[in-house]
Amino acid sequence: MTTVAVLGTGKMGAGMARQLVQHGHAVTVWNRSRDRAAPLADDGATVADDAAEAVRGVEVVVVALFDVDSVVEVLRAAGPGMTVETVVVQTSTVGLDIDRVAEEAARLGVRLLDAPVLGTRQPAEQGTLTVLASGDPAVREVADPVLEAIGARTVWAGDAVGAASRLKLVCNAFTGALTAGTAQSIALADGLGLDPQLFLDAISGGASDAPLARAKGAMMIEGDYPPAFDVAGMRKDLALILAAAERAGVATELSRAVLAIAERAEGQGHGAEDMAAVRTAF
Repeated sequence: MTTVAVLGTGKMGAGMARQLVQHGHAVTVWNRSRDRAAPLADDGATVADDAAEAVRGVEVVVVALFDVDSVVEVLRAAGPGMTVETVVVQTSTVGLDIDRVAEEAARLGVRLLDAPVLGTRQPAEQGTLTVLASGDPAVREVADPVLEAIGARTVWAGDAVGAASRLKLVCNAFTGALTAGTAQSIALADGLGLDPQLFLDAISGGASDAPLARAKGAMMIEGDYPPAFDVAGMRKDLALILAAAERAGVATELSRAVLAIAERAEGQGHGAEDMAAVRTAF
């Protein structure tokens, strides 16, 4: 059994916390809005009133927050409860700003594992996320039971903190482009007077078939977008991807186009809906 604190109990953090409890770990949870953490008490977690209280005495701290500013702010608040033995497993998507998180961890004197995840709310609830991880092998040993609880598999990107966050950008660039491409084809079918289901039927089982295209395409056809990963989050990640591409000297035309589509959908009032709502941008 590992003692774990989960900081952030939104769409992802709540599912991770439940999986950790189900795997027999002692779990304390904290969220800036306490009412979002409180239901986890029914699942067997201890609900803390502040971040420093949540992390005091635990072996592993899982951070699941929206962006780098919130990650750094919460780590600072939790700092008084952590020690040099504490391992922070940072699962948020922060892009190249992982360097800011690493600097804060070093200032606090805690050990950091870079561990963003692939997957949305349902995989988090089911413990089937893919964890992308990088960091000191000694830290991995402490964190392994936690990673095994929250994910179906872990892809190790290297020993340097930051490699996993860079890999997350690579993966999300593909996901964003695929979602936008699916939306374009659904919209084009509509515009040409076709049943858009024919598009999904045509690619089914072929080289261009993809589970994501089928899942998001079905939502686009229905016009119903219950959020698994919302447009606002997609837009935030696409901005990180664009910044990384610019720094890497990679052509940015596609990144800019997909970001513009997400921004348009969010501007139309779909920010809290599933990323499949980028269909509305067409």
